[in-house]
Amino acid sequence: MEDMINVIANVGFPIAIALYLLIRGEQKLEALTMSITELSHNINTLCEKVNDKD
Repeated sequence: MEDMINVIANVGFPIAIALYLLIRGEQKLEALTMSITELSHNINTLCEKVNDKD
C-alpha cells in the first residue's frame, strides 16, 4: 500500500503539471491561430484596396 502511495505521489505531480502546461499551451495556440487568420484577412483586404486604386 505504501508503494502505491509513493508511486502516486511521485508520478501524480508531474502528470498534473504536464496537463496544466498542455491546456495552457492549447489556449495560446488557439489565440495565435485566430491572430494569424485575422492578419491574413487584413492583408487580403489591403491588397484588394491597393489593386482597386490601380
